[in-house]
Amino acid sequence: MDEQAFKQRTKKLALQVIELVEALPKNRTADVIGRQLLRWGTSVGANYRSACRGKSTADLLAKLAIVEEEADEMIYWLEILIEANIKTASEIEGPAKGNQRDRRDDRGVDQDATKAQIKP
Repeated sequence: MDEQAFKQRTKKLALQVIELVEALPKNRTADVIGRQLLRWGTSVGANYRSACRGKSTADLLAKLAIVEEEADEMIYWLEILIEANIKTASEIEGPAKGNQRDRRDDRGVDQDATKAQIKP
């Protein structure tokens, strides 16, 4: 997957998270979890864009590590929504499944210091 495609994919993820958070029940617990989910789910794409502007291999790798951490935290909050019986797994399948696939397939970076590029 190229840089532009991944930017689009992470933007789509953010929009799915926004839609999910807006559909949460209106209570204190869902509000707190929703705020966390919104923070982490929308920051994945923003930080990926920042990584694309890395000034060096080390900078690129450090920024991609932040993207991965934030994606993992988003998954945590999605799991909490399910385990707290606020939403079912089928109701949040889009953001959760898409993000797990992204982490598994697309987070690779060519470790060669002369070619620090996002894996196509």
